[in-house]
Amino acid sequence: MKNYNSKIKVCGCDEAGRGCLAGPVFAASVILPVNFNHKLLNDSKKISKKSRNILRQVIENEAIFWSVSKVGVKQIEKINILNASIKAMHLSLNKLNIEIDLIIVDGNKFKNYKKIRHKCIIKGDQKYKSIAAASILAKTHRDEFMEKIHLEYPKFNWKQNKGYPTRKHKEAIKQFGLNKHHRKTFNYKIN
Repeated sequence: MKNYNSKIKVCGCDEAGRGCLAGPVFAASVILPVNFNHKLLNDSKKISKKSRNILRQVIENEAIFWSVSKVGVKQIEKINILNASIKAMHLSLNKLNIEIDLIIVDGNKFKNYKKIRHKCIIKGDQKYKSIAAASILAKTHRDEFMEKIHLEYPKFNWKQNKGYPTRKHKEAIKQFGLNKHHRKTFNYKIN
């Protein structure tokens, strides 16, 4: 894993929860010190929950800047999940308190943010430290949110599946129906 460019100020962005059936989409923006390094740092989907939580603390303490934002289910339904993901990234970038030269984003879609250059990088969370750090923060903050709303709707087992379309989650939807945290425009094919 490497820095994108050590000569300019780069902010990494990523989202979590785009493929879920329930809950908001979260996004994070992170600017790391040039010398930042951690042996556990990787794409949030490739490391354990324990490692993610360790990294969250390290990133939040050592980053030059970080922020996390979310876009809720009603907005997702209104503007679609892609636009909601990009909006969440823009909301997290709105909290920037320093000037940056470039935004690097995991994936292949992003919309211009102010007049700051951006670059979309497929599998960027596996290549660049600041995107990997953003993926960690977006995922851990979203997981924490889903564990909290699990207490309100324990039958959907969100503390375990985090709103993703697992077999058990789909079976719970079939048995109990949708609730206010479900994305009603999503495909709920239950085999």
